[in-house]
Amino acid sequence: MFAVPLTEDAQLRPLEPWQAAEFLAHMDRAREYVDPWVPFASLSTDLESARAVLQRHADRRAADTGGIYGIWRGGVLVGGTLFVSLDARAGTGEVGCWLERSAEGHGLVTRAIRHMIDWAFHERGLHRVQWVNAAHNVRSAAVAQRLGMRLDGVLRSAFHYRGQRHDHQVWSVLADEWPPAATPAERGSTEPTPT
Repeated sequence: MFAVPLTEDAQLRPLEPWQAAEFLAHMDRAREYVDPWVPFASLSTDLESARAVLQRHADRRAADTGGIYGIWRGGVLVGGTLFVSLDARAGTGEVGCWLERSAEGHGLVTRAIRHMIDWAFHERGLHRVQWVNAAHNVRSAAVAQRLGMRLDGVLRSAFHYRGQRHDHQVWSVLADEWPPAATPAERGSTEPTPT
């Protein structure tokens, strides 16, 4: 299994169905905070449902249409990233993330998503990667901005959550706007890339 270092004590790794108990414990800590933004937070309420969520993402990775990765800090699962969609033939993908409140402020999500976008452009040949967030989720919008994404627009009243309609912001970055791939020497010859 690969592990991508994010900081001295944090790494990005695949999140697999066999890790359902750890994922459920993480969701139990994070659910209230991430539930408005991450649909599977409210779907992962017991071991069976947590395993089902992870299995759906594993199936999508196997089908080359998505994938889910965990962020571990100090050996504890504190968040994650995902390819919400991946369509290599069309050259497009969407990335997303979630993080426990206790892990915020360390640049973990920005580093992890940057790695994923770099892989999508330089290894998979995608042309466009997008990021979608609830318009009132300013922390998520800030990540998109730090990654150099541009705001494409706002989808008004795009989703329903707990009795209210909310707007979505859509951000994107194109391959020709992204920095060139680092050489093995620049990124360190031991740094793996997700597959």
